[in-house]
Amino acid sequence: MTHRLFTMPFASVYPAYIAKAERKGRTRAEVDQVILWLTGYTPARLEALIADRTDIQTFFGNAPALNPARQLITGTICGIRVEAMEPGLMQEIRYLDKLIDELAKGKAMEKVLRA
Repeated sequence: MTHRLFTMPFASVYPAYIAKAERKGRTRAEVDQVILWLTGYTPARLEALIADRTDIQTFFGNAPALNPARQLITGTICGIRVEAMEPGLMQEIRYLDKLIDELAKGKAMEKVLRA
């Protein structure tokens, strides 16, 4: 059975990421920077995927270059340790959730991007 989240359009969660970041004084550009770092998409491709309402499974499945440094993302999201999750789509989604969380909490961009 496919998780309901996997079939949701990325365009439906994207505004929530932006809103969370902006409530804490961060910007849409910073959210985009995090997404591009994680997935390897270009800004133009990200915009196209959002406009096309590409589902989350396809969004991550077709990511040109999932950043190998994402393995350095640790901590809990929704009470679950991201580094202990079964590798796969849900872990990739939670990696992005965690990065947006760190951004919203005011972490420096170099730290968020594991530089």
